[in-house]
Amino acid sequence: MEKQDKQDAGLRLYVAGGGCGGFQYGLAFDEKNEGDHIVEAYGVKVLVDEQSAEYLDGSEIDYVESVMGEGFMVNNPNAVETCGCGHSFKPK
Repeated sequence: MEKQDKQDAGLRLYVAGGGCGGFQYGLAFDEKNEGDHIVEAYGVKVLVDEQSAEYLDGSEIDYVESVMGEGFMVNNPNAVETCGCGHSFKPK
């Protein structure tokens, strides 16, 4: 956030159609919109719109470093299938 001069922005987590599981996760720096759910963790505001919140309820976000690379991973209890890349899922 600091590198992109986005200190006042939040980290938006959203769900969009696509990916090999039918839905995929997205992350972007963004400003709060009306109706957003806001969770603050480790000094970062995470913004989730109402539609995405239905698919993400109970999810956990973690930053993972592995031999496959590094990045954010979503552990979603609402997913019945997750593709190998961890970026798309099939909901219940």
